[in-house]
Amino acid sequence: MFWFGIQTTTGGECVYQMLKAIWPSIQHMPNHLPTTSNITTSAMMCYFLYWLIQLPLLLVPVHKIRYLFIVKSVLVPVCWISMFIWAIVKTKGVNGTGIFNEPARLHGSTATWAWFAALNSALGNFATLAVNIPDFTRFARSERAQYVQLAIIPIAFTFFAFIGITVTSCGYNLYGNVYLWDPLTLIDKWDNRAAAFFASFCFSLATVATNIGANSISCGSDLTALLPRYINIRRGQLICAIVGGWILCPWEILASAGGFLTFMGGYTIVLGPISAIMIVDYYLVHKGRIDVPALYQPHGRYRYTNGVNMRAVATLVVSIPINLPGLISSINPRIDAHSGAFPYNIAYLLGFVLAGGVYYIVSIAFPPTTTLTDELITGETDEKEWETSSGGKRDDSVILHVADAYDNS
Repeated sequence: MFWFGIQTTTGGECVYQMLKAIWPSIQHMPNHLPTTSNITTSAMMCYFLYWLIQLPLLLVPVHKIRYLFIVKSVLVPVCWISMFIWAIVKTKGVNGTGIFNEPARLHGSTATWAWFAALNSALGNFATLAVNIPDFTRFARSERAQYVQLAIIPIAFTFFAFIGITVTSCGYNLYGNVYLWDPLTLIDKWDNRAAAFFASFCFSLATVATNIGANSISCGSDLTALLPRYINIRRGQLICAIVGGWILCPWEILASAGGFLTFMGGYTIVLGPISAIMIVDYYLVHKGRIDVPALYQPHGRYRYTNGVNMRAVATLVVSIPINLPGLISSINPRIDAHSGAFPYNIAYLLGFVLAGGVYYIVSIAFPPTTTLTDELITGETDEKEWETSSGGKRDDSVILHVADAYDNS
């Protein structure tokens, strides 16, 4: 919910840039809100418009929202590459940009830890999705459908990170020796209104897709798991839109809570170990042999100790504290964590490796015998229900029908 509101605030800024490209007079709209509200009248109007446009998309079934992602995957790269070409042309080649001509400012171990911190930050972008990705993969046609990400994610992220650095460097030379890392701040300085509208539209589309995929659907799934009798995914998404979009007042958070934002960004110290526990438990402890129907039985074989897997709890107790000094120091720089701050630079990697090792050792020492099975139990009584009458192939219409029924339940 928190990040839903933050992303919606960014989307509101995109709407402002689009309206400014059409009607430049919006810059001079009188502000009737007090300064203490930390938002102007025009910004509130754009925020509401973006929230209103985004809301109907939350009602689209999960397996059908992929069409939005297809459109985004075409338009957003075109936008980024266009901005990259613009940056190169305006600065007369890469050698004309400021960042690439500057000497290195970090050396030795400081540079090494800075590199690890950057790597950890990049991995942190996927920390949430690494845990919530089953919300999407359950609609895949096969297990192999996800393998393409092994090539796409490293290449795409490296390429677009390079573009971001290049475009920001161009802005440094063109707009007063200031690094404009926020692309919307850079767009605000453009004179070409058509280009500003197209770029802002693409960024708003990317923000919508990110908000739905990484925040709204995952929140809806979590709320469904908490109160399945009263909340389904769609209702959970609406709750997220209302609470995250309005009750939390994200514009207030962005204006006054830098330490809180740092704290929220530091939740990778928890998500890394959780991801490791999930992976080790499935692949190494149970070796992929699970009882699927029992996963949905409150008093089934996976109840553990009153519904709590104490092996996982013990693992979290061991793997999380090592990163806490660095997190505290990042929230409040006046607190010097000394050498204890260095592990935080690799918080996700350290937490993942440590938790994975600890959980495996604990599971070997105290095996969860009641959860172990000799084979995968799917609960399917008739495999032919998933096959067509002629071709012998899996009938995806059956899956989509089940998905529709689940989303509308």
